[in-house]
Amino acid sequence: MASILAMTTIKTKLGNILSKAFSSKYLLLTNLGLSVSLSAAGDIIEQKYEIMAKEIEEMSIERTKNLSVAGLTVGFVCHYWYKHLEKFLPGYTFRIVCKKVILDQIIASPVCIATFFATMGYLEGKSKTEFLEETKEKSVKLYVADWMIWPPAQFVNFYLLPYQYRILFDNAISLGFDVYTSRVKNMTL
Repeated sequence: MASILAMTTIKTKLGNILSKAFSSKYLLLTNLGLSVSLSAAGDIIEQKYEIMAKEIEEMSIERTKNLSVAGLTVGFVCHYWYKHLEKFLPGYTFRIVCKKVILDQIIASPVCIATFFATMGYLEGKSKTEFLEETKEKSVKLYVADWMIWPPAQFVNFYLLPYQYRILFDNAISLGFDVYTSRVKNMTL
């Protein structure tokens, strides 16, 4: 009986924490925390793979830190994108969801990719020319992969989930994409 009571108490406390975290008051902080954490996790997974494949010798904390900061800036963009998209196109009808998916792909995706490369270029001390060259070389690869993954994922996201849970869903899907993003970012030209 005591264990059932303890589980009920834990469930209630966890529910209260999640309710608060996804409330409008704390949603930006929650979304940014998720984006930073999962960007770091994606890079750590990719670096572990690169070590096993003998592509690198050891983990780079600097690289993970930079990708985490990029997760912060992209998370910020996504938070406000979803907020404005929901205001501009409220609802869950098939037609509305299709419009959201299309706008997400043709507006938000390129902006997020550019934000990612701009953040990384700044953190790595790249010149404007180096930043533009790397963005031109690598962003197409990410954008093509983006078109394969995100339209179906975003359809589910926009159709089934309320606004405040969209970045959580994105980050769950993004973990795999973050591994790929880390790989593309760290490829030599």
